[in-house]
Amino acid sequence: MSVAILVLGAGDVGSAVAHQVYRAGARVLLCDVERPTHARRGMSFIDALFDGEAPLEGVVARHVLTAPAVTEVWTAGDAIPIVALPEDDVLRSFRFDVVVDATMRRGAAPIEKAPSAPMTIGLGPGFTPGVNCHVAIETQWGDTLGAVLRDRSTAPLAGGPPLLGGVGRERFVFAPGAGRWRTRAAIGQRVRSGDVIGRIADVSIHAPVSGSLRGLTRDDVVVAAGDNVLEVDPRQAPEVFGLGTRPRAVARGVCAALGL
Repeated sequence: MSVAILVLGAGDVGSAVAHQVYRAGARVLLCDVERPTHARRGMSFIDALFDGEAPLEGVVARHVLTAPAVTEVWTAGDAIPIVALPEDDVLRSFRFDVVVDATMRRGAAPIEKAPSAPMTIGLGPGFTPGVNCHVAIETQWGDTLGAVLRDRSTAPLAGGPPLLGGVGRERFVFAPGAGRWRTRAAIGQRVRSGDVIGRIADVSIHAPVSGSLRGLTRDDVVVAAGDNVLEVDPRQAPEVFGLGTRPRAVARGVCAALGL
């Protein structure tokens, strides 16, 4: 029987991990919250939680509501099941060989996963093998991106995002306050600097630079202050759809750690 893997977090990194281990023959389940705020929807399976299904580089994720439905998708073998169920309920319903924490909590401390499966893999800052995971994968840009770490911690959160077309952090927009995000824009849409892309309560959210919408939180989702709701790729050949460079490298690291 194929290895059973639970991936927590269906953003671009978690989706890339699920995609790659599924392609390698694993039985994988994606788990996230209801109506997540993840912005890079063209580079993840997030839209499956809203539309029922979502494709990503030749693989489909299918949203299911119950544990028996997860088993049905696994049996059919034609998609990755994705759920918005409490993590504890998922862990009580199934026995997993591996749990991958791809929630990418940034500043927040990772939650202990060691008791949940024979192998736990932590992605990104805050993970230390033997403390809060069995194996960690480096997610920071640089020569060690995707490295499998068994005896040292991942690098702390530092610096900013890599430059795209000479633009770094300025290409992102973060929610100025909590509220319901409303937008009629679409992933991949070309925008000009200053265009109104959406609103949170009575506050208009503008495109920070000209380019293509690489990240866009789904319409009618409640966001918290500081949530990333918008990202613009200023390049003439933007990277908007498909597995991103960093997520793909991290996913390869997970596969290497598992021998897949």
